[in-house]
Amino acid sequence: MSRATGRAVRQGAPLKTGDSENKMPAKFLLVDDEEDYINTLSERLELRGLGADVVHDGAGALSYLARHEPDVVVLDIRMPGMDGIEVLRQIKRDHPTVEVVMATGHGSAVEEKLARQLGAFAYFGKPVDIAELSATMKEASAARRRQGQG
Repeated sequence: MSRATGRAVRQGAPLKTGDSENKMPAKFLLVDDEEDYINTLSERLELRGLGADVVHDGAGALSYLARHEPDVVVLDIRMPGMDGIEVLRQIKRDHPTVEVVMATGHGSAVEEKLARQLGAFAYFGKPVDIAELSATMKEASAARRRQGQG
């Protein structure tokens, strides 16, 4: 639990604990209020070589992005407080090259259309297919890195 925010931040393999000034941020950030789900997803992605940091709400995601800039954020839509659509809007405004993959168990065609208009790289319903999600995360990361070269 972060003392500054009171929010849990689980650090994936790319972040080494103890050396707070010289941490290498993860290329991926997972954001979901369902802690068991997102921790299990993080572990399954880690087995595929996709280490990710985890936060459990929209405000925590924006706080993380103020300090680190991952290539890809996997973002739930329905969360208490700030919802994923608003988080997506703010990410794209403040960090336009960060790719965002939306994942929701309660989505609609209207929300998917809005997310894509706001710049979401992809949109998944839950439960996600881990192979499809990991492939999409790799594609999104590659797309972001290409933007940086252009």
